[in-house]
Parts: sequence; C-alpha cells; structure tokens
Amino acid sequence: MKKENEVNVLDELNKGATMGMDAIHFVLDKVEDEDFKKLLNEQYNDYENISNRICELYPEYSEKKPHETNAMNKMMTWYGIEMKTMLDDSSSKIAELILQGTNMGIIEGRKLLNHKNTEEEVELIAKDYVKFQEDAVEKLKKFL
Repeated sequence: MKKENEVNVLDELNKGATMGMDAIHFVLDKVEDEDFKKLLNEQYNDYENISNRICELYPEYSEKKPHETNAMNKMMTWYGIEMKTMLDDSSSKIAELILQGTNMGIIEGRKLLNHKNTEEEVELIAKDYVKFQEDAVEKLKKFL
C-alpha cells in the first residue's frame, strides 16, 4: 500500500509540474516585460527540475512513467489562456492567470503533504514543490 501512496503523490506532483510548464510555455510569447519573462523562465525551470527529480525517483516505485498532463488538458489550458488574454494580454493579466494556477498547485501540494504518509524522498520533493510555488507567488505579485 505504501508503494501505491508514493506513486500517487509523485503522479500528482508531476501532473502539476507539467501543467505549470505548459501554462508558462503558452503565455511566454505574450510577455513583453523582460523581468517578468525572466521570472517565468525561472519558474519553468523550477517545474522542470521537480519533474526531473520525480522521473529519477519514480522507477523505485513503479515500472511505468509518471503521469503528465494529457493532450486534452493541454488543449484546455491553451484555450483558457487564449480566451482570457484575448482582450487583455498585459503583464498584470498574465501574472493573475499564472498566480491562479500556482495557487492551485500550492493547494494540491499541501493536501498531499497533509494527507499522504510518504517516504522521506517523496515528501522532500512535495515540500520543495510547494516551497518554490509559494516563493513564486510572492515574486509574481509585483506584476499584478
């Protein structure tokens, strides 16, 4: 049962990380402010780092690959961003959208930490995932 718990947590974290990377990828070409663009690239790299750590650890718990966002979710994320930035693609609007997604990631990460009893390595990844997103929220606020 413990192994199943680890796989579940790693899958959820990886889905969140890949969704974050997708969202940043979809908005990056709309961003004109160089400081904001730099911050988004840093956040993208943080998500990628978490995903890479998950992929390295995952074989200890499963022969499969960690879950990522599927094509439908990617399309829905892209469509949502396009619709919400159609009339307003300002840095403020984009920061708001990224903040909303980041807050959802924090909530999901906190739930996993609070309700799943996992091995230390998995818990450390979850804590790092939440921590970098909480830090990102503070940095993103200045672009609202």
